[in-house]
Amino acid sequence: MLARVYSCAVIGLDGVLVEVEVDTGPGLPGMVIVGLPDTAVQESRERVQSAIKNTGLLFPRKRVTVNLAPASVRKEGPAYDLPIALGVLAASEQIPVEAFEGSLVIGELSLDGSVRHVRGVLPMAAVAREQGISRVFVPKADAAEAALLPNLEVIPVESLAELVAHLKHTISIPPHPPTQPENIPIEVATDFSEIKGQEHVKRALEVAAAGGHNLLMIGPPGSGKTLLARALPAILPQMTIDEALDVTRIYSVADQLPEDIPLIRSRPFRAPHHTISHAGLVGGGNQPHPGEISLAHRGVLFLDELPEFGSRVLEVLRQPMEDKIVTISRAQGSLTFPANFQLVAAMNPCPCGYYGDPVKPCTCSPGTVVKYQKRISGPLLDRIDIFVSVPRIDYEKLSDRRAGESVESVRERVEKARRLQRQRFEASNGTSCNAEMRPAEIRKYCTLNSAASNLMKTAMVQMDLSARAYHRILKLARTIADLADSEEIQAIHLAEALQYRPKDLFI
Repeated sequence: MLARVYSCAVIGLDGVLVEVEVDTGPGLPGMVIVGLPDTAVQESRERVQSAIKNTGLLFPRKRVTVNLAPASVRKEGPAYDLPIALGVLAASEQIPVEAFEGSLVIGELSLDGSVRHVRGVLPMAAVAREQGISRVFVPKADAAEAALLPNLEVIPVESLAELVAHLKHTISIPPHPPTQPENIPIEVATDFSEIKGQEHVKRALEVAAAGGHNLLMIGPPGSGKTLLARALPAILPQMTIDEALDVTRIYSVADQLPEDIPLIRSRPFRAPHHTISHAGLVGGGNQPHPGEISLAHRGVLFLDELPEFGSRVLEVLRQPMEDKIVTISRAQGSLTFPANFQLVAAMNPCPCGYYGDPVKPCTCSPGTVVKYQKRISGPLLDRIDIFVSVPRIDYEKLSDRRAGESVESVRERVEKARRLQRQRFEASNGTSCNAEMRPAEIRKYCTLNSAASNLMKTAMVQMDLSARAYHRILKLARTIADLADSEEIQAIHLAEALQYRPKDLFI
């Protein structure tokens, strides 16, 4: 007898509907799985047989053939265990085929028949809804994630025995209630009020948050660069539900979604170590998976000790920083992952860390300082909008018990500036903040008056700015004007934008 069960594969960040066909016939007892399965899918033979037997059901003493269609799509992971088991039971007439018609089934089986968590439930549930499937059977641990999507009946399954009893109408598994995104808390890791001193750096971070600009902090060890970077997500505007679903889908596919949080509402903050490979940063593998820049989508990618990263690792950032996507090509095809992140980097000015420090003398030779700073290429530096010095903090500021400005007041100014930008770019396709402006939009929205134009002309000559730097300064000045609630870019806004360019650091 032939039975069909619908399941799903994940290719990149998208789900692909898979039809699990199970046929029983004469021949030596055993199970054969075809349809381009990987090792984890092949091993489901042992898991399915043991789970069926330990559940008290009978595994047919016949030849069982399992086909995963379409055969041209690579199948990987253990999510096919549960649909294969249902197909075997239906093909051997132990459960009615009609009971799961028009349903999507996903789940990994343990040897005792319990159903375990699988990755990528959100894109799988999304493709089920797109294909007109209104009911999905998912592991109980993943039910809240699937229930994020409206108009979808989510049945949480704890064990194979429970699901079989439900399909036989012996018991009834109640559907999981829809997950309410507004009930999920937003975490704030570091509050600006906890940071003493460094007011000019806080201002730079506020400007960066208001316009989505990339930022580099330079200063000696212990001056607070990492703490300041970790405070940035708290002042970024809250993600919309669509943005949160977009980020959650990436984390679900990467299997990094926290167990008790079905929807990520806090801005991502990723801080990979400098020993990371370029594939780990941008994504890769035989079957490409998202890298750190995709996990930082809609959030912050923090690169501490920037010169310690390999040159090849840093150079692969250049294209994603411009295009906001990363394309990974393999012999089987190409996959595109989103990478709309905000880069925040930190570095010491030299190997010993004290070049230019007024208290502790630098022990590095001038040649060593130049070599250390030249580890960061000019094209990468040209893609950074804000350069800010982070000096050591005086004792008087550290010991001051007065609380600084609260994160709520800073975020309010940032969100007000972002609202102005959304209104400005409402008719634009894909532009949401000043940092994403294209040349045509820069010409339209970043016009300078005569005083600002003269200042810009002088700066172009004296600072030897490239065309990309020219455009980035204009975008930065537009953000500063938005924070000041000014319709036009004045000379004072342009002057602040120019002071964020590197001066005497990079020799």
